[in-house]
Amino acid sequence: MILIVRPKLLRKNYNGITLWPFVVIKHHSLKEDAVFLNHEKIHLRQQAELLLVFFYLFYGLEFLLRLIQYQNRHEAYRNISFEREAYRYESELDYLKKRKAYGFFKFY
Repeated sequence: MILIVRPKLLRKNYNGITLWPFVVIKHHSLKEDAVFLNHEKIHLRQQAELLLVFFYLFYGLEFLLRLIQYQNRHEAYRNISFEREAYRYESELDYLKKRKAYGFFKFY
């Protein structure tokens, strides 16, 4: 994981984005936030499992489907299976050690 601090690259309500192998963060203080970093590490694992291209393809398609379903951008984002897994386990700092491959599938 390579951390890059670039506040201007991120939208107002976002603190970070994972673009394998980089994690772009808004504030230097996030480098010390174990829960935030674990969330982003979960995304790194998801991206590696799906060979990047398929991750972004599925992420975008699922976002569009959830947007139709919820009619709300924030709700759509929070209900993407990749995000549901990351939010559910972000505070379990040992999650990636015990996580089974393709763990996001159980959140569809």
